[in-house]
This record gives sequence, structure tokens and C-alpha cells, in this order.
Amino acid sequence: MRVLLAPDSFKGSATAGGVAAALRDGWLSERASDEVVLAPMADGGEGTLDAFAAAVPGARRVPLEVDGPDGRRVRCSWLRLPDGTGVVELAAASGLPLMRRPDAFAAHTLGFGQAIASALDKGVDRLLLALGGSASTDGGTGLLTALGARFLDRAGRQVPLGNAGLAVLDRIDLTGLRPLPSGGATVLGDVDAPLLGPSGAAAVFGPQKGARPADVPVLEAGLERLAGLTGGDPAEPGTGAAGGAGFGLRLWGATMATGAAAVGDAVDLPRLVSAADLVVTGEGRYDEQSAAGKVPSYVQDLARRAGTPTLLVAGSITTGTEGFAATASLVDVAGDLPAALQDPTRWLRRAAADLACRYPTAP
Repeated sequence: MRVLLAPDSFKGSATAGGVAAALRDGWLSERASDEVVLAPMADGGEGTLDAFAAAVPGARRVPLEVDGPDGRRVRCSWLRLPDGTGVVELAAASGLPLMRRPDAFAAHTLGFGQAIASALDKGVDRLLLALGGSASTDGGTGLLTALGARFLDRAGRQVPLGNAGLAVLDRIDLTGLRPLPSGGATVLGDVDAPLLGPSGAAAVFGPQKGARPADVPVLEAGLERLAGLTGGDPAEPGTGAAGGAGFGLRLWGATMATGAAAVGDAVDLPRLVSAADLVVTGEGRYDEQSAAGKVPSYVQDLARRAGTPTLLVAGSITTGTEGFAATASLVDVAGDLPAALQDPTRWLRRAAADLACRYPTAP
């Protein structure tokens, strides 16, 4: 068989390329005569830059230093594609792993905006902006500040960065905001959450960034204040992505897109799926959010349209897996979560080997 491996990264444990390589080794240990094709994926979150770099010949990294989400300087890069497109990943400049400790009120997206500004300074014709993995809940005010916007209190002073500054926000000055590049800017999001409400940036993602239950309404109030002053649409799907960075980018004039589909086009995934006899996809945690534009649901949809069976490998599986011919969870294979996290490569190989043995009789 021709087997296509198209996983996302296992966040904090293994890159998409590392996951694909481990799955290949495990699969071939049981079915050495199969042809295995690797297509590491991303959905706009962590690893999107790497996926484009691997998929697009001639892509070049542009290194720089920016203000990280807690104010410390961090080294990152953005990617220049041969056609003049710049790919900038929020996780690389303003991601949660860059924090010494999570702080949903203080963390900001200034560094992400500085990376975008660097791409504009270098004359890119178009921007692809990968959201996901953020540390902040600032509604994108940090990134807009780096692009020339001013967020002011009643005395006309710049408010503090982060969600904390939204509590004293009185007016917004966008007259100095840099224009979009000639080809525009496209947001590659991995979630379709709105800015506000029970499925919004504060309620769903705030706790992941250090917010206690009592903090969530305060974070929400700050975002609501921002939305009221800008006149933007806080109900638009994707505006809650990356702590509201999607909302800030929409204010700038960027358009929204599904991140997995954009990366899939770059790696020519629809053609690879059509040419495969079997597809294996996966991510670190397969849960109820996985159907909202994440890599496994995108890959499964492509495979379903091509009539190709799909298998799922995930670190953990906490929701239904309808439509997959077979599944494997590293937590189950390793015995528990700590063991799975300690050596994910080992258990990815084991999971792939198990699937390779099981698949011919899988339902």
C-alpha cells in the first residue's frame, strides 16, 4: 500500500516532522513493503512556519529579536516565500511556552506585531499570519501597537500592554496604523471561536493561560470594552483565536482562513491524499475542538472525498472518532499520560506498529 502520513505536531512534545518520522519507522517495522509518504502538517498554530519551510522550495527564514509575551527579548524568525509572501507565526514570537509563568492579564502580542512589521519592512507582497499557541488575552492590541496603533486612557497615555490595560482603555487612535501589503494579509486560524461569550477567547482559552475562574469575567470585560470602542464584530468566527489576536487582525483589515487548508495547499495535500491507499493523521490531543479546523478533521475530510480510509494517532483521545477506520492513543499505548509525555517518539512508533498490524481487520 501507499501510506500517507499527515500529522500535526504534538504540542510541547514533538514537531510534526518528528511525529511523521516516528510513525513511518513504526509502520515500516511491521509492513516493510509499503510505500510511506510524509507530509507534516500544521493548522496555523505551533509548527506552521516549519511546515511551510519544508513544503516550499526556496523558502528562507529571516531571523530577528522581538519582545516576548512577558517583555523579555526572544529570538524568532519569519519565513519569506519565493513569491514574495511572508509567513509569520504568533507562537514563535508570542507563544505560551515563552512565558516564565502563565499570566493571562500581563501577556501580550507585541512581539508578533514586531515580526509582522519586520516582514513589511522587508517589502513582502502578502502576509500569511499563523495564529495559535498564544500566551495572551489582549485582543490583538499588542500586535496593533507594534504596527502603529495607540490605545489610550482618559489622560491620553498609552495603556499597559496585555489584557490588564484594557480595563483603563478609553480611546483608540488608528491613524498611525501601517497599511496592509499590496496582496493583503490572511489569518491562518486553528479555531473558529468568537471574541466574546461562553465559547470565546476568555472563557475557553483563558484558563489555559493562567486565568482562575474568578479571572475569566474580568478578562471578558476587557475584551468587551475593546470591542465596544472599535466597532468590530466580536461574534465573527475566528476573532477569539489566540486570545483575540484574530479580532485585532480583522481590525487591521486581514481576512480569515482555515490554517490547515492553507498549509495543505502548500504541501499539495489534496493530490497526495488522492494518490494514497491509506492516510494516517494525528495531533497531541484529539478533543471536541478538533473538528473546528484542526488538522485531523481537515485531513479526514480530504480523505473522505477521495474515498481513502483514514487512521488517527493522538496523544490522548477525549471525544468520538467517527469516520476513522482505526485509532490509537499514546496514553493507552504507554499505559498513562506521564509515560506518554516522557518518550512520545517511542510510543508513536509503537502506536504505528500496532495500527499496521490491526488495519487489515479494523472496522
